Amino acid sequence: MIKFVTSLFCLSLLASPHCFSGAVEIHETSPGHFELLVGGQPFFAKGVGGANNLRKLKELGGNTFRTWGAEQLDERIEGKLLLDYADELGLKVMAGIWIGHERHGFDYNDPVQINKQREHVRETVCKHKDHPALLVWGLGNEMEGPAADGSDIRIWKELNELAKIVKEEDPHHPVCTVIASIGGEKVPNVIKYYPEIDILGVNAYASASGVGSGLVSLGWTKPFMLTEFGPLGHWEVGKAPWGAPIEPTSQDKASMYYVTHQRVVEEGEGKCLGTFAFLWGHKQETTATWYGMFLASGERLGAADAMSYAWNGEFPSNRAPKLISLDSAADRQKVSPGSTQTAKVNVKDPEDDPLGYEWVVTAESTDVRVGGDKETAPPSFPDSIQSGTGASATFTAPEKTGAYRLFVYVRDNANGAATANFPFYVE
Repeated sequence: MIKFVTSLFCLSLLASPHCFSGAVEIHETSPGHFELLVGGQPFFAKGVGGANNLRKLKELGGNTFRTWGAEQLDERIEGKLLLDYADELGLKVMAGIWIGHERHGFDYNDPVQINKQREHVRETVCKHKDHPALLVWGLGNEMEGPAADGSDIRIWKELNELAKIVKEEDPHHPVCTVIASIGGEKVPNVIKYYPEIDILGVNAYASASGVGSGLVSLGWTKPFMLTEFGPLGHWEVGKAPWGAPIEPTSQDKASMYYVTHQRVVEEGEGKCLGTFAFLWGHKQETTATWYGMFLASGERLGAADAMSYAWNGEFPSNRAPKLISLDSAADRQKVSPGSTQTAKVNVKDPEDDPLGYEWVVTAESTDVRVGGDKETAPPSFPDSIQSGTGASATFTAPEKTGAYRLFVYVRDNANGAATANFPFYVE
């Protein structure tokens, strides 16, 4: 069983000839204050969500990434299994084991599904427990439901049984389970029904910087990790009159990444063992750019630079462009079908690199899901862009009534980029 150990006990374990050489332990430095020990050395997770761009993660000063499902551990990068590739780079992994969500059809009253999931957990742990890249087990992610209040105690009781299985097979790595924010009955029920948990992972956005103090006020006495954070969530921002959320610019997002990380570490009540910025890659979620820290074409956005500064105290030698503003009379307005509109973006590059501009009109997404579930990208309308090779663009509103967005992508010649967009409505 993973235990919270004092310095003396930890040293005795490390001296034991039977102690796993890659053991990860939770060390209580003083009452209620914790750190991770990896091979006996203090380790703070400078992490990201996702297994993309791992060489860039290492280059920018990160040391850990998290996955969500066991199948990701069997993926290959540059011909190597993911954990082997991570170890080669000197990175650690929070190895996710997906735990069933009822919204996806999992039934916590079905003994067949329960037993199948338990066996899956056991097999995953047995397969990967001795890998030197393994940091902690990520046993489940928001399985209580991203909008649920955590009152379903069946889930926490079952997670406790699953954590026992993990510890039976692997006593050398802590168990972390991730919840969606700390509201409702989640934390009290984890405390009451899930005593086997070692680290509580919390996904939070606007409320992220207050997670540490919030957990303490709810009676949490163990360590935690901020397992997802980033820009304001699409459910946390202002909206256009027709309901389209207003996405922050890449520059505004970069500032929030940095501030959130700094505050959660400084105000973590001595219990924060690491943070994981979301998302170290690209995905369609509400828009094509809301959560990704890279573009689909591979360029690094300012959020990645901000995390490099948070991790190292230094920015990369060549920084991504800084997008100051995107202005248009059509921004958050209703316009006529086929009408001609203009937009202008103000961008500064820290190194005065030459910049390229791409302007794109898309429909507003109609496939917005919850909890990060896969979404279909909305169609784009390339014929709408009449001119847009520079910092200004002229575009034609589509003929069909409905909600749309204008995006601008700004790229330098050093694989850096900036983005912004605004919604408009054709009626």
